[in-house]
Amino acid sequence: MQFKQSLKERANYIEALLNRYMPKEEGYQKTIMESMNYSLRAGGKRLRPILTLEACKVVGGNEEDVIPFAVAIEMIHTYSLIHDDLPALDNDELRRGRKTNHIVYGEDMAILAGDALLNYAFEIMLSNSVEKENPKKYLKAINEIAKSSGIHGMIGGQVVDVQSENKQIPKEKLDYIHNNKTAAIIIGCMRAGAIIGDASEENLDKITKYAKNIGLSFQIVDDILDIVGDEAKLGKKVGSDIDNHKSTYPSLLGLEESKIIAHKLIEEAKDSIKDIGTSSEFLIGLADYIIDREY
Repeated sequence: MQFKQSLKERANYIEALLNRYMPKEEGYQKTIMESMNYSLRAGGKRLRPILTLEACKVVGGNEEDVIPFAVAIEMIHTYSLIHDDLPALDNDELRRGRKTNHIVYGEDMAILAGDALLNYAFEIMLSNSVEKENPKKYLKAINEIAKSSGIHGMIGGQVVDVQSENKQIPKEKLDYIHNNKTAAIIIGCMRAGAIIGDASEENLDKITKYAKNIGLSFQIVDDILDIVGDEAKLGKKVGSDIDNHKSTYPSLLGLEESKIIAHKLIEEAKDSIKDIGTSSEFLIGLADYIIDREY
């Protein structure tokens, strides 16, 4: 309970930051800003911006320096969800307990809202980096996020995911999908936070291992919840993986084996950061939270 309260407080903090950076709904382009804000205000766990801040703090960095990056990473994540929900991809009607963006604003505005959030995210990061005394590390952090969300990361994983529907794929290919579609952006945001926090190469490697393990475990748990989860608690439709004929850990290895693998990844994640910089208590608690989400 204590960790969940701490997580809630951090999520509320992210909400306040998002409100500070959200575009004003005005001008001829007011509709697109309403569409952007509709999905940004839909709530969620806010794990990626929280992880961005925590990665900076755990290596002894200044949280204030990384706030624009935390906000931007949530915008990038939200854009990916808007596009994932479109009829051409997952064709979902519910996200975070609300109607999906294209159901409310139409497919045209949903596509443009996703595009706008992605572009706005980089605008925020760059405008808060170029005037810094040491812009190089901030540009390195932006590069981490760009790579992890692009064709060699999230988008690359999404492409293979789409192309693998209605096909039996080997575990190696499924790992590629999960490590890129889900884990890559978690790795990217944590590496960005750690870089801005002036992490040593040793600590950056530890952060990277932690992020990769919790990212893959997070997706495996999502695969499990899509079969046995409570739709009311999850805030989205369950069974979509089966409906869309997607290969998942449970479909390839079974539920029990999937749970065993997810637990092993979490233990390795916790072990990788147990002696890093300042207190890693929150990140260890977050790893446990990921695996203990309700099945």
